[in-house]
Amino acid sequence: MGTITFLIVLSILVFIHELGHFLAARYFGVTVHVFSIGFGKKLYSKQWMGTEWQFALVPLGGYVKMKGQDDTKPGLVENGNDSYNNKKPWQRIIILFAGPLANFLLAAVLYFSIAILGANSLSPTIGKIIKDSPAQRAGLQTEDKIVRINDTDIKTWKQIGETITQTKTALKFYVQRNNELRTFVINPEINDSENIFREKIKKRMIGIAPAPKLVTIYHSPIEAISYAYDKTIESSTMIFKGVQKLIQGIIPSSEIGGVITIGKVISDASESSFIALLAISALISVNLGVLNLLPIPALDGGHIMFNLYEIITRRKPSDKVFMYLTLLGWFILGSLMLLGIYNDINRIFLKG
Repeated sequence: MGTITFLIVLSILVFIHELGHFLAARYFGVTVHVFSIGFGKKLYSKQWMGTEWQFALVPLGGYVKMKGQDDTKPGLVENGNDSYNNKKPWQRIIILFAGPLANFLLAAVLYFSIAILGANSLSPTIGKIIKDSPAQRAGLQTEDKIVRINDTDIKTWKQIGETITQTKTALKFYVQRNNELRTFVINPEINDSENIFREKIKKRMIGIAPAPKLVTIYHSPIEAISYAYDKTIESSTMIFKGVQKLIQGIIPSSEIGGVITIGKVISDASESSFIALLAISALISVNLGVLNLLPIPALDGGHIMFNLYEIITRRKPSDKVFMYLTLLGWFILGSLMLLGIYNDINRIFLKG
């Protein structure tokens, strides 16, 4: 069942990405010969609206084949106003950007749905207090539930950290303990900590850790729009920074996961809950959008760079340069895929 869920989720994400390209291309009058989910041998196809819609043997991606665009033939020229290579560079950039944009929009829709159905977060309940910390000296105890800090109502554990780090003075904590509301004034201290990339940082803290309790937060439609926007921006920024840290060597290459890891994550999420499945699908959709915008030849971001070069220099890159850079792009992508699969296999044997 997990494998089927993985293939369905991945196919939907790929379909939405390629649909973005397709709709933008058709908007500018470009003929789309093929819309494919998967690569390799064709399993099923249907002609509709002048396009061959097909499912292919290897369901790990997809593509739209437009008139006048072929990475294997950079010098290809197909005449007619319905040809991709005859469109203005800014129009081609919009067609290229539409795929990643569709993934960001899909993620926003999924996050909106999560907000309406009920987003699960860590409860603002204290599970552990560090010895001699500001929290202990102030009198906080385990199982205390923080309901407000100063004038900010607290509903999730994440809000506690955000409120503490965004202020510079002592804070007034309103705590629910045994059905009583108590108040404590706590002055956070700056201590050593780690961010999500395991980098050493200095952070304002009071010395508490969460209890293993979840709380479900339901949002109104207006609140859900704000939640969806914030989560899409937050996850996009996290992935962009993750790629940056990977290039800098801060995140080791052993952390790269391949298709096996993605499949396991989706499978585990589907077994956990429908909300968890929506959340991981949204994150993978953002990931797909971000990675496709990287300036690597053979990806949308690489082609966007070629078109920006044409806008700036008023001439296209030579066919030879285009071909070599595209081959380099495929080599980079192939290497990353093999590294991901290698890491996946390593993890399986290490667990075994």
